[in-house]
Amino acid sequence: MCWLCWEVISVTLSKLSLRNARRQAGDYLVYFVTVVMVAALMYAFNGLIFSDEIKELSLQVAQLSVMIVMISIVVVCIIGWLVSYTTNFMLTRRSRELGIYILTGLENRQVARLFFMENLVVGGFALIPGLLLGNLIFQFLRAIVLALFGSPYHFAFSFSIKAVGLTLFYFIAIYLLAQRKSRKRIWKMKICDLIYFDRQNEDAVIRKQSGRRKAFAASIVLGVTGTLLIMFGGLLFGMIGAAFIILFLYGFFASFASGVPAWFEQHPAKKYQGQNLLVFRTLSAKLATMGVVMATIALLFTATLISEGTGMIFRAMFVNRTAPLACFDLIVSFVGSGADLPAADREETIDDMCSNIIIRDSREYNVYLGETDTVMRAIEENTPYYRMYSVDTLMRASDYASLREMLGYPPAEFSPDQYLIHCQPYVADALKGWDGSVTAGGHTLFPGGIYTEVFAQHYWNVNGRDYILIVPDEAAEACPVSHHMYVAKTAEPVSEAQQQELERMRERVEENSGVDVVMFVRSEAEEESAAMTAMTVFPLYYLALVLTMTAATILTIQQLSEADRYKRQFTLLGKLGMDRREMERALRIQFAIYYIMPAIPPLFIGVPFLLNLAGLVEPGTMVGAGSPRVTAGMAVGAFAVIYAIYIVMAYTRMKKSVLGEKGRQGIRI
Repeated sequence: MCWLCWEVISVTLSKLSLRNARRQAGDYLVYFVTVVMVAALMYAFNGLIFSDEIKELSLQVAQLSVMIVMISIVVVCIIGWLVSYTTNFMLTRRSRELGIYILTGLENRQVARLFFMENLVVGGFALIPGLLLGNLIFQFLRAIVLALFGSPYHFAFSFSIKAVGLTLFYFIAIYLLAQRKSRKRIWKMKICDLIYFDRQNEDAVIRKQSGRRKAFAASIVLGVTGTLLIMFGGLLFGMIGAAFIILFLYGFFASFASGVPAWFEQHPAKKYQGQNLLVFRTLSAKLATMGVVMATIALLFTATLISEGTGMIFRAMFVNRTAPLACFDLIVSFVGSGADLPAADREETIDDMCSNIIIRDSREYNVYLGETDTVMRAIEENTPYYRMYSVDTLMRASDYASLREMLGYPPAEFSPDQYLIHCQPYVADALKGWDGSVTAGGHTLFPGGIYTEVFAQHYWNVNGRDYILIVPDEAAEACPVSHHMYVAKTAEPVSEAQQQELERMRERVEENSGVDVVMFVRSEAEEESAAMTAMTVFPLYYLALVLTMTAATILTIQQLSEADRYKRQFTLLGKLGMDRREMERALRIQFAIYYIMPAIPPLFIGVPFLLNLAGLVEPGTMVGAGSPRVTAGMAVGAFAVIYAIYIVMAYTRMKKSVLGEKGRQGIRI
């Protein structure tokens, strides 16, 4: 073939690629929107990697880049699978068209190149708006990160060349890897294979009806067993449980189709009620040939719920572990032999440690060990409790009064023959109705009030482990000292340089005197909480969002591809006398069942898993908005909102394609 002919063919193929790419973007609008969103998310998170402003917030945020890159690799694999699946789906739907191209004289490699260029153009068109949207998402993420660290936010719209380059690299990797399979297939396929390729369906995994029923029963057993192993087993049993759940999902969807005819056989009167036969016959036929795809989507949804819920649990854990100690800006605890140091030595140590910090208010006091564990046993009887002491811990009434004044709390009512309890809210709930007396230093004391303000009680070496008994001074002083405390409110938050100096002083004191000194700095704890949130929660949300969009996109593409078949089906039903209202109802039911089916197993797996995971955190941490039920509910709600957007988009387009717009004659009868 002459050089001029090759030029003409090349120009023609280029124009054809652009035309087909525009058509694909319209036919697969949901897919195009998803690719745009993925490009936006990739750029936004890549922007965090290369942002000097974020890096300067804290040394602890240095690992954020590593976490985002690791999650991005997983995202590239997921989106690569989405692109590969969609590309193969397009090849199936357009196989006759491609076969005709070969009939007209094009070679297989030219058709393969044409198909590759079409999909590459779609990706390129999606990348441009994705980068623009990604910059806005980056501003949102940047604002959240700065807010976590207490830094001011100022809007600054600018592109990061490095972030653009990394996003482009990810996209090239996705499309090159995803297109290899379709290109090789087109190279090897004959004309007849291409023309009849669209008639192929996913082969049924289990062909015999009896085999499907057995597989269905076995899958249910595997699902229940796997969920229990993940919830209550250790690492090894958890891995076995995860394998069981994967087998359950694939076994369930591969065998579910056999359950529909079996149910109708046992309930023949239900077969012809309303649109039952139409709806479930269509559903069972679809599931019988795409069980593997539905199982994969259900697996993605399960991973979505677990990823999203785990991120919420981590966030609540980081915040709620810091909040109970944040009433003081600085806490220094002398434990073990440090509690026996002479007062002068302790004062000198504290003065040295705080020499560069402006102290606004401070207090030194002892925490004492009681004689019994009476109150602790009452708590253990009514709620989970991690015992750190063998007996109840005590505090002098005078120290307690000074600390309440220091923290701005109202005075506590107290009488010499009573003891007060200051505890975390969950302990107060466990002690409702408690009227037991305690003995301390030879004094028998009766219960007074219970107070639950924030009081630095989250760990063992502070003001008790989640609770402390407030007793008369003479009663406490007759008991042994557990540890000595120094608490302070500073004029300004302790800076990072001051934190490092405090840590050096603490290590020097321990080395020179042999005492154990435990230190808590509020600003450092809040910084660590913010860093851990950025490094774990953000990547988990990123992954969950990509998983949801990927699964929903595949479902939507599969459903919208059936528009022509549905239209022929409803046209026939219209001729048989079904009115438009009945058609809309039947379509809604089919749509709802199709989308709900892959979401039900993940709910039965993900929700118990999240409830159990949140319950493993120490008592008193997962409370309020971070409670296990609220966390699981929020994870399900966030998933449902994103999923609902895809469902509405798909249903609106399907209804218009199948039934036409209301008021017009969409189906001729």
